[in-house]
Amino acid sequence: MSHDKVITVLGATGTQGGAVTRALLADFSVRAVTRDAASPKAQALAGIGAEVVTASLDDEGSLRRAFDGAYGAFLVTPYWEHRSPARELAEVENLIGAAQTAGLRHVVWSTLEDTREVITAGDDRMPVIGDGYRVPHFDVKGGAADALFAKSGLPTTYLLMSFYWENLLGLAKPQRDPDGTLAFHLPLGDAPIAGVASDDIGRVVRRVLHRPAETIGATIPVVGESLTGEQMAAALSTALGEPVAYRPPTPDQFRSFGFPGADELGNMFQYYAEFPESYLGRRDLEVARTFNPEPLSLADFLAAHRDELAPDGQRPACRLTSL
Repeated sequence: MSHDKVITVLGATGTQGGAVTRALLADFSVRAVTRDAASPKAQALAGIGAEVVTASLDDEGSLRRAFDGAYGAFLVTPYWEHRSPARELAEVENLIGAAQTAGLRHVVWSTLEDTREVITAGDDRMPVIGDGYRVPHFDVKGGAADALFAKSGLPTTYLLMSFYWENLLGLAKPQRDPDGTLAFHLPLGDAPIAGVASDDIGRVVRRVLHRPAETIGATIPVVGESLTGEQMAAALSTALGEPVAYRPPTPDQFRSFGFPGADELGNMFQYYAEFPESYLGRRDLEVARTFNPEPLSLADFLAAHRDELAPDGQRPACRLTSL
């Protein structure tokens, strides 16, 4: 593969799309799709060699133009911008229709599993959300959206995403509790969580596109490490040079925080903690190493971002808006 092959990257100014754009520029011509080509993030991508174009997931025609002449595409949907399962499915239908029209030869789809495969309808451990979902941003992708890609006949690789370590730099980073202790709060109990630095997403996509014969039709986990809350606290302690306590709320406590999406994220964390055979079982580290042999460890990630870890003062914990 060489720079004469164009890869269109959706969500290019977001966490996933930005990492993919940066990684692919080493080997491909990258067409970075955004809704605002004049934004500082879009201009930064143009500055490193990406062709920045505008398109909307609500406008299939604009997506066709973004895909025209491309070899392949990295596709991701912005569920948290609208939190609407119906709209996300409509976005997926537009992506598929445009990709079929353009004749893309390799589609890399950022997805998650349908948690309802293991959290049955009669399971009362967590609430049902909306139209029968448990974790909508998981369930829509892993259920109906994945099925649409499979039915479409598009040559698709399914990338199974994990928790972003970047969340520990943002609204989940350690805060000073009222007793003066520096602590972070994720409702995971004692369970490990599969996590990844966003730059590793880009590295995986780059390798996937170089190996179409073995990746088209496959589901590939994107994960760096699986760590418990206590292990994450230890890594944070080292990075900050101060003890960081792990003080997990219960999922019910998390859901009661009341911010938009608290119920869904509470369910997500409960899925992580109480269904590890599904969450961790799908994210096999040995398989992941095949496509990213040297992922960034959490310790090294935090060391590289130490300046962003300083606590902002006391505030409610864990108002996450991503995986």
